[in-house]
Amino acid sequence: MSAEPVYEGFRPPPGGFTADDLDRIPGLPPHTELIDGSLVFVSPQKLFHMKVLRLLEQALALAAPTDRFRVRREMSVVLGPQQRPEPDLIVVHADADVDNDQTWYPADAVVLAVEVVSPDSVLRDRERKPQIYAQAGIPHFWRVEDTSGQPTVYVHALAASSRAYRPTGIFHGRLKLSEPFELDIDLTGIDRL
Repeated sequence: MSAEPVYEGFRPPPGGFTADDLDRIPGLPPHTELIDGSLVFVSPQKLFHMKVLRLLEQALALAAPTDRFRVRREMSVVLGPQQRPEPDLIVVHADADVDNDQTWYPADAVVLAVEVVSPDSVLRDRERKPQIYAQAGIPHFWRVEDTSGQPTVYVHALAASSRAYRPTGIFHGRLKLSEPFELDIDLTGIDRL
């Protein structure tokens, strides 16, 4: 007996999927996101992507005041009824952890969302995701691009009056910031991972 193709179960309901559907649909591929009511499946991760995430995750975890923040990876964020993306990294308020079974965080728990741009997600990572993160009120957003094997980090802060991000810096080699907390990251450390 042959198995049905996995995608057969993913026909959208009228009006599209909702954030709650991601926890109820059996057999979804890992890291499935919900953007504008549509399921988004991601391609396999490239080595650059993995190394940048490891570098940033370790540096953020060391720099974040643990009484106030936690650094999380592979967790989705509910931004609205039809928006549940999975940023590459997030920094959340320490009290946002409910229990070990939770699969998402609410938007108001997130202080920083980080996206590493992949070839299959360029428009989403550069345009749509920052737009929906800003509309949900996430104060800080970083976009990381591959520049000849080295990370370039585009840092943005929320302009509360417009619910849009404003660029605050472009970093090569070293990322030194005071928001959302003091940190100093040697971006060339990617070569040692």
